[in-house]
Amino acid sequence: MPWLNGDYPPSYKNQPKKIRDKATEIANEVLKTTGNEGEAIATGLKQARAHFKKEEKTKGE
Repeated sequence: MPWLNGDYPPSYKNQPKKIRDKATEIANEVLKTTGNEGEAIATGLKQARAHFKKEEKTKGE
């Protein structure tokens, strides 16, 4: 089931909004590809964290 309109997996509840939103976006794409919700949730969160960590490094330079 894709997550839409502010709906997101419960494991994203305590994440900052920007990470939660990005993770949900990524998770939806993974879900389309694999059909595996567990994989989509984990991948979405991991990739969102990496995205913003990289963004922070770029701003710090």
